Amino acid sequence: MHAEFAFCIEEDAFLNDAAKRDAARSRVRDFLAHCRRDFPAAHHDLIEPRVMWTTPPLADFGEARRRLEALRGGIGALAAERGLAVMAAGTHPIALWSRVRPRQQGAQDRVQRDLQMVGHRTVVCGLSVRIALPEGMARLGVMNRLQPFLPLLLALSTSSPFWQAQRTGLMGYRLAAAREMPRSGLPPYFADEADHARYLDVLMRAGAIDDLAHVWWVVRPAPDGTSLDLRIADSCTRLDDTLAIAALARCLVRRLARDPDLNRDLTGATHAITAENCWRAQRYGIHGSFLTEGETAARPVKAVLAEVLSLVAEDAAALGCAAELDLARWIVARGTSADRQLALYTEAQGRGLSQREALMAVVDWLAAETMGTAPTRH
Repeated sequence: MHAEFAFCIEEDAFLNDAAKRDAARSRVRDFLAHCRRDFPAAHHDLIEPRVMWTTPPLADFGEARRRLEALRGGIGALAAERGLAVMAAGTHPIALWSRVRPRQQGAQDRVQRDLQMVGHRTVVCGLSVRIALPEGMARLGVMNRLQPFLPLLLALSTSSPFWQAQRTGLMGYRLAAAREMPRSGLPPYFADEADHARYLDVLMRAGAIDDLAHVWWVVRPAPDGTSLDLRIADSCTRLDDTLAIAALARCLVRRLARDPDLNRDLTGATHAITAENCWRAQRYGIHGSFLTEGETAARPVKAVLAEVLSLVAEDAAALGCAAELDLARWIVARGTSADRQLALYTEAQGRGLSQREALMAVVDWLAAETMGTAPTRH
């Protein structure tokens, strides 16, 4: 990735049986074979009813929007031809993990044998943003100093209020499920690249992993040696939300790269407070508040967002993504995907629908909104 702070966006989505609204258990392999042929940017990994697509390295969010619209629309149309529907959300409102078939193909066999039930249970979808750093930049230092901002990205992305056909009481349950995976959650603070390399070397030599991609932290050094992968966010139902979160992440990385004093004095307490704020983001989404060192009261997410947007305003102007960054305010104004899912679920039950029927109504909205065809609310 050669442009300044070039970025790639990877979105995960579920494949549903369009009639049953449940995660698809047939026609998936045929669809995936055609999908790989027609859309080289699409791929899949540990579970069959999940597809993901990735942009090439980009420097312009207008181009990112065009590419992601084309991928969502094209893959969605291909799925519809086979009685399937594509749905972007952190968790599936209806699917039961015990009925979801893990992918069995080549190198993934070893991963599934190692993970066992933990791998089978991780029926979740996330948003990943890869951001390139300037040559020679202390990448691990930026990764460490980025961590206190991660709960905000999570709160803005929450799209997983249901799990195993149950309302969880959380706005973002995905990380709770994903945390069962080894080498997940927040990474420790590493002293430098050499410190991180020692960690990986021990794992690789011992055979604990055979691929750097099997370190599943919510932020990690990318295998390309020059970039960071931000993996904290739920898969975003609305494309606008994807772009807002990617823009905010990119601006934060640039701000940290040009200001080595920002979040410089990290301690064990900082790490623990960040973990607590991640929980608060999972539990309450944009309606919660975050703890801050040196302050006695928690601060509302809306106030934290306003402060962070001010912090990175110069970076947004330099990177040409002020419009995408401003979409983050719109998330707070109209709610996240989780907010809309819960409103639809409550409204459907108020009309006398069963729990299953109410969840199916949520799935219908998720599939339509993923494709950009859901009715606009006024």
